[in-house]
Amino acid sequence: MAINQPGLEELKSRTDSPYTLVEEVAKRTRALMDGAMPLVEPGDRKPIAIAIDEINRGLITFHRSIEDDE
Repeated sequence: MAINQPGLEELKSRTDSPYTLVEEVAKRTRALMDGAMPLVEPGDRKPIAIAIDEINRGLITFHRSIEDDE
């Protein structure tokens, strides 16, 4: 997977905002670096590429609580 694949527009459709996308990629990347098991075949990819792939495939989702909106 090239660094520009999947495209930003495709990834933005997975979340409610670009900010949420960045937060979710960062959170999952940190989890992977801390030893979480990848949900896809990691191959020789870096944790951020794995996190992006997981989000793009819909394996990692987000949930915004009501308190977040206040």
